[in-house]
Amino acid sequence: MRVQIRARQIARIYAMWLLIAHCVVAQTRVPTDTPPPNGEEIQLHAYLEHAAEAMHKGDNAAAAQALRSALRIDPHSLAALNNLGIVLARMGRPAEAIPLYEDALKFHPDDPSTKRNLAIAYFKAQRYLPAWRLLRPMAAKYPNDFQILDLAGLSLFALDRYPEAAAYLERANHVEPSDLETLDMLGKAYLRMKDYKALTDVFARIMQVSPNSASAHIMMGTAYDEMSNRPEAIKEYQAAEQADTNFMGVHSGLGFEYWREGENEVAEKEFRAELQRFPSDPVSNCILGLILLDKSRPAEAEPHFRAALAANPRYAEALFGLGKTELALQHPQAAVEPLRKAIGIDPNYFEAHFVLGSVLRQLGETAAAANEQKIALGIQEKRRAEAIKRNEIR
Repeated sequence: MRVQIRARQIARIYAMWLLIAHCVVAQTRVPTDTPPPNGEEIQLHAYLEHAAEAMHKGDNAAAAQALRSALRIDPHSLAALNNLGIVLARMGRPAEAIPLYEDALKFHPDDPSTKRNLAIAYFKAQRYLPAWRLLRPMAAKYPNDFQILDLAGLSLFALDRYPEAAAYLERANHVEPSDLETLDMLGKAYLRMKDYKALTDVFARIMQVSPNSASAHIMMGTAYDEMSNRPEAIKEYQAAEQADTNFMGVHSGLGFEYWREGENEVAEKEFRAELQRFPSDPVSNCILGLILLDKSRPAEAEPHFRAALAANPRYAEALFGLGKTELALQHPQAAVEPLRKAIGIDPNYFEAHFVLGSVLRQLGETAAAANEQKIALGIQEKRRAEAIKRNEIR
């Protein structure tokens, strides 16, 4: 199951952003040794103060209006540009904040708070590479800055550069050893690297900070599954369930292990438990659909495959399941499209080729049917030859 960057990481970045906003406002106050401000300067600072008060109250619309008014007086105002970017991000529009920070850096190229704000905006807009390019020199300049190291690791993780991500997250963990979110992402990086020894070490660190971490037990369960040690995987998922029965992935992970062991009755209960809590979970919907289909209950299976595809339209296994379901419901014409889509996603999906051949034969397309089943047999033979080469089959 895929590991994703969790929402709490973004929440922490928001908190970081608010801290930066207050710093920028403070930096733009008029120095005491300068001449008395003129009328425009007084109005500018009035707008900035009004915006700061509105931001504190959570009134984003009023803050944005005040900051735009400030920028009409001084288009280069560092405080106005930064804080308007922050307000836009609060409103779920981080991409619109990026040009504001870029403008600020044109006139204040060495301002560290603006650079940090821009890196965060890039990250939140899912522009991970430019975020990393900004964060890399910042991490060298501020080697013990937890926020920079953590965000650099998260950006690299999002770029699938797991060894580099792990290195930065290790540095962040050295600065803040008890930060669970960093440890969680560090463990996920090692899991993606299949470095199970390092993952076990991170798991031990998490247990010292939070002995009842469901997320940590799920990571270890996933690792044991990858190592084909299902009994230990089941134990870890059971421990996760005991730690927090409502944690996302607890029941689906346990159900997956039971399903792999052929214990479909127990697996079905776990998947249903997951869907009670997270109805759109694609994995639970897909595998529950496969279980129901195996029980010759295609009418009950169909909505689960469709729910899985609503969450992930490129879920090849769900497309295959839907195709088989339509065939079981005696809708061969309706089965063709999902099966072809599954093959389009994974051309080596020999089961999909084989079932599509059966469907096409029912529809009277004998030549196309024979071709699909020939492809299926070719893929199977190729896999068998590769397995023999690896000494997996004698």
